[in-house]
Amino acid sequence: MADPLSDVLRLVRLAGGVFLEASFTAPWCVVTQIGLEECRQFLPDVVQVIGYHVVLEGSMLVAVEGEPPMEIRAGEIFLLPRNSIHTMASGPGLTPVSAAGLIQRSADGGTLKIRYGGGRAPTSIICGFLGTQDAFNPLLSALPKMLKLNIGEAASRDWVAASVRFAADELVRGRLASSSVMSRLSEVLLVEAVREYASTLGDQERGWLKGLSDPNIGRALALIHGDLAAPWSADTLASTAALSRSAFMERFTDLIGIPPIRYLTVWRLETAKRGLLDSRKSVVQIAHAVGYESEEGFRRAFKREFEMSPAEWRVRQANG
Repeated sequence: MADPLSDVLRLVRLAGGVFLEASFTAPWCVVTQIGLEECRQFLPDVVQVIGYHVVLEGSMLVAVEGEPPMEIRAGEIFLLPRNSIHTMASGPGLTPVSAAGLIQRSADGGTLKIRYGGGRAPTSIICGFLGTQDAFNPLLSALPKMLKLNIGEAASRDWVAASVRFAADELVRGRLASSSVMSRLSEVLLVEAVREYASTLGDQERGWLKGLSDPNIGRALALIHGDLAAPWSADTLASTAALSRSAFMERFTDLIGIPPIRYLTVWRLETAKRGLLDSRKSVVQIAHAVGYESEEGFRRAFKREFEMSPAEWRVRQANG
């Protein structure tokens, strides 16, 4: 069976791009956050964003509130799974300026560039993002504020390195690197970073990502996400996980934090909310797509979870 971590990561709807090229010279220090307006050039309905910076030359210190600074060197990538406001600098103790005020836009309004600093040691980076239209994303909530990935140690290092070079060249030429290759690059960077982070989790740690890395529970999660409409039960999931029903229930709840059928219900209803945002789909179509045999059963479950019917929720969203 395929690796469950890769299976579930592929099933989380993601799109991405590379949109900014920056050259700094020491001393320099900027504070920034990936803006939704940049991301919406690639994905108009983006709800959540993962920002990342690829260091092509030099090094920098990066910090988010409440976390110690992290040094990122050439060939390494810094990811922000929660799109936190962050500070980047050539060294400690410098006063940051807003990166937004340094951005130079191309004549056609596409690519963005920054040229800033005191004229000494250079640092060159490109900035990208991964965006999702999903309001509920257990992967993002399970990740820390900062992740670092070494391109040279990534399983897909040759392809990643070539794609990063391509993105950088496109930006230097004034072209927005928004092809399917760039979206795939962004996704692969996340997969590699998550895999590396998951490998560091201790045996006593708990959470969705730890569950996903577990060979038994990860298999069940991959199946749930692979076919949300299937008539899953605790028994069938336990069987696919190669555990007894009682052992499966106990292990799933211990790792994920909620029982498997509760997890399935939450994911189905959150997926249904995404479907309701598409006015072309009827409530009954959405109900069947997420595994409810009857519209009435879906209505009851939705109202129990969100205190309003699917139709009421749709109208509220349409009216802002």
